[in-house]
Amino acid sequence: MDASAFAFKKMNGLGNDFVVLDARVDALALSPDAVRVIADRKEGVGCDQLIALEPSTKADVFMRIWNADGGEVAACGNAARCVAALVAGEQGRQNVTIETEDQVLGAVVGGDGQVTIDMGVPRLAWDEIPLAEPFHDTRGIELQVGPIDDPLLHTPSVVNVGNPHCIFFVDDVAAHDLARFGPMLEHHPLFPERANISLAQVLAPDHLKVRTWERGAGLTRACGTAACASAVAAIRRELTGRKVTVSLPGGDLVVEWREADGHVLMTGPYALDFEGTLPAGLLEAAGV
Repeated sequence: MDASAFAFKKMNGLGNDFVVLDARVDALALSPDAVRVIADRKEGVGCDQLIALEPSTKADVFMRIWNADGGEVAACGNAARCVAALVAGEQGRQNVTIETEDQVLGAVVGGDGQVTIDMGVPRLAWDEIPLAEPFHDTRGIELQVGPIDDPLLHTPSVVNVGNPHCIFFVDDVAAHDLARFGPMLEHHPLFPERANISLAQVLAPDHLKVRTWERGAGLTRACGTAACASAVAAIRRELTGRKVTVSLPGGDLVVEWREADGHVLMTGPYALDFEGTLPAGLLEAAGV
C-alpha cells in the first residue's frame, strides 16, 4: 500500500516522540530513506522513532521500530507504553502483550494514565550486550573519555535491555557535554551494534537522574530502555535499591529490577499528541 495513504498517530512518552503507523491490515514496507523523511522535523512529521504496528502470532501486536536515522532496532520502552495504551483501548482490557524483534513484552495499562512494561531479564554478559572483546565484569569496563592520566569519564557499566547501553556514573549529569562525545562513543569500535550512551547521577538510594544520547536519534528527552539500563547498572554497583525513580529531562519513570525472577519493570505515562495522514508526496524524495 502507498505509504502516503497511511493515517498516523503522533505520540510521546515523557517527550520521547513517535510516529505510529498501523500496518496490521495493509502491510507497509519502508526503506531507511522513507523513515528518515517521515522522521525529519522540518520536512516530515518529525519524531525520534517511527513505529509500525503489525500482526503477531505470539502477542496482541508486533511493534516494529526504526530510529530517526532509518536504522531498525529491537526495543523502545517509551514507545512500548504508547503502543500498549493503544492496544488496551482497542481490546477493552488492561493487560496486553507486545512482540518485538527479540521478545514478548507484557504490559498493564492503568486507569491513571500510567503503563507498566515488563522489559524482561537484562543481558549482562559481554557477548550478549554485545561488546567487541571479552570483559569479565560488565559492571565497569575499560573505556574513558579525555586524557589518559585525567579522564573526564571512565569505567562505565554496560547492559542490554533490548538494545546496548553504556552508562557513566557522574556527580552531575549537566556538567558534561553529552552532545559532543555521545556520537563518538555511540560508534566506538567496542560496540559492534553501536550503543546508547548515558550519564547517570545518584540523587538518593531510590532516585537516579539520567541523560541519554540514543543511537540513531541523538539527545532525546527520555529513553525508557536507558532508564532501565541505568537502574540495573546502579543496582549491580550497589548504588541504589532495587526500585528507583529515574528522572529524565522529560519527566520521571519508576524502574524495579524484581529479585524474584530478574525481570525489569518500567512504569510511566504516555500521551497522544495528534492524529493525521502522511501528506501526499512526502515520500516522493525517498522513492516511495
